[in-house]
Amino acid sequence: MAIKLALVYGGKSAEHQVSLQTARAVINALDKNKFDIYPIYITEQGQWVKGKQLNGPVERVEDLKFLAGNSEAGEKGEHLPVPFSQELFNAPGSADPVHVVFPLLHGPNGEDGTIQGMLELLNIPYVGNGVLASAAGMDKIIMKNLFAQAGLAQAKYVWFTNKDWEKDKEKVFQKVEEQLGYPCFVKPANLGSSVGISKSKDRQSLIQSIEEAFLYDRKLIIEESIDGREVEIGVIGNDEPICSVVGEIAPKKEFYDYKAKYEDGDTELIIPADITEEQYEQIKKMALKAFKAIDGSGLVRADFFLRKDGTPLINEVNTMPGFTPFSMFPLLWKHSGIDYPALIEKLVQLGIERYELKQRIKYTI
Repeated sequence: MAIKLALVYGGKSAEHQVSLQTARAVINALDKNKFDIYPIYITEQGQWVKGKQLNGPVERVEDLKFLAGNSEAGEKGEHLPVPFSQELFNAPGSADPVHVVFPLLHGPNGEDGTIQGMLELLNIPYVGNGVLASAAGMDKIIMKNLFAQAGLAQAKYVWFTNKDWEKDKEKVFQKVEEQLGYPCFVKPANLGSSVGISKSKDRQSLIQSIEEAFLYDRKLIIEESIDGREVEIGVIGNDEPICSVVGEIAPKKEFYDYKAKYEDGDTELIIPADITEEQYEQIKKMALKAFKAIDGSGLVRADFFLRKDGTPLINEVNTMPGFTPFSMFPLLWKHSGIDYPALIEKLVQLGIERYELKQRIKYTI
């Protein structure tokens, strides 16, 4: 029997377009004999639009916006929102929910534990990390605090809110300059895909970077600049996770920003990275430790800096990494022996396994 799989994509997030790219890639890679695929599109305004079963490939990313709702509405560029209820996740024509949901969402309102909490309340299996891991992985400040508690080596950082900034800018400057120095990187605390991130080389550029980052979040994190290489490793699993090979990002620009990732292709991905066996074992050990520190399940991509002396520092984990066939996470697993369609199927099975394990928990006395 085919697995009834709902794909949730889009979202009220600055990473809406990235999510559409991911959804198209996953839909086109899935074996239609193994999966009955149902699209659920979330508009940029937060409306949920439910679609009919998909039986073929999706040619254009923009088509994903109109797979949901009737074709007449799609042709007019309109959407017919679905009342929010458990029925949203029922297979069309059925009173039963789909077998599993795959949230193909990046950033806030999808990757941050919100949809995961909803699916937990509805008792529907889903792919990927749970509420805690998703929320902790989304908030760079909480994540780094957990890494520090776990004893993981990482770059120095400071953080503050927009109220802190408005109240005493000089105090923020002092904190950054005394603890980090220049250059440094300014990031929104709760966003991915390098949105809102910029490099500051002096106080004037720091002001501009902070103002830009506050457009995307009420909390910012500022990190010291590390002189070294950027390497990444994939982790999949639940209670017994495994790691992929390590890959290296070699941006031709000053750093790996949103444009370099998704628009101009001006970045080289080196897989496997040219590192020693000892460095690989260090990175692998740290990635697994980070995965467990956030109580991860399903998948993460763990990002590291490799100092010039060869010492790895963990930068962050991404609980829903870029997931097209040309993104780093799937490429790492392809070089580790698991191709893109098999990787998707593996993640779906991990989601079902975690759900079945949780059903054994006793909730009554």
